[in-house]
Formats: sequence, C-alpha cells, structure tokens
Amino acid sequence: MKIIEGNVVAESEKVKIGIIASRFNDFVVGRLVDGALDGLKRHNIKEENITLVKVPGAFEIPVIAKKMSEQNQYDAIICLGAVIRGATSHYDYVCNEVSKGIAQVSLEAGIPVLFGVLTTENIEQAVERSGSKAGNKGTECALAAIEMINVIKNL
Repeated sequence: MKIIEGNVVAESEKVKIGIIASRFNDFVVGRLVDGALDGLKRHNIKEENITLVKVPGAFEIPVIAKKMSEQNQYDAIICLGAVIRGATSHYDYVCNEVSKGIAQVSLEAGIPVLFGVLTTENIEQAVERSGSKAGNKGTECALAAIEMINVIKNL
C-alpha cells in the first residue's frame, strides 16, 4: 500500500502564500493573522513570499480568493475572518455564503484555499479560537496550507 501525506515544513524556499483577512471583528481576526504569519515563518515560509490582503468583511473573502487564485502565483490561500452571531439572521447568510464561496474557489483553483473563518455563537468563543484556550485557527490553517501543498506535490 502506498501512503501519501505531507509534512508541515515547506520543502521549497519558493512557496508563496496568500492570506485574505477581513477587517470586521479585527480584534479577533488580527490575532488569527498573527497566528498564521507565525506558523508560516516557523515552518520555512519566507516573509517576502507572503501576501496579505485585507477586505471589509468575511462576505468579501471569496471574490478576492478567486482573483488571487487566478493570478497563478500562490501555492495556497488562507482565508481568515470572524462571524459572530448577533440578534438577526444575518449571521446565517454570511456563514453559508462564505463557506460555500471558499470551497468553490478551492475546487476550481486546484490549490488549497483554507477556511479560517471563525463562525461563533459569541465573542468569548471567537477569542478562545484566536489564540487562547482553543488554540489559534490562523496557525492551524497555516500548517494545513503547508501540508496540503506538500501532499499535492507528492501525488
């Protein structure tokens, strides 16, 4: 049996990563970005090979992910945001469309497009997932991006 899996260290100094981060809920998303950058740098991605694009909110992430993927200059794209439930159904619409949009871009682009958009019931959960009790989703996405690049390379 042949087993293919990637490791979490970039195998080439030329690996390029795009990060898209929403400005809405920046007190959480900023921590996700910091986690992603730290994870990438610690695993052999050079800072000059990372491009960070900031967008107004999570809903705008998929269109930029699509545009970035069409440029054919990124090995992976990490999408970071935070959607926190409020008193209206707006949360449900945003979460559904963002998740569908990111998944669609990933399938069409043929490169890893990582879903690092927190979808939480309250602020406390968002804070927990952006660098406290529940880890940092930005860091997790960075490591998953590197691993997926390596898996694809080894197929």
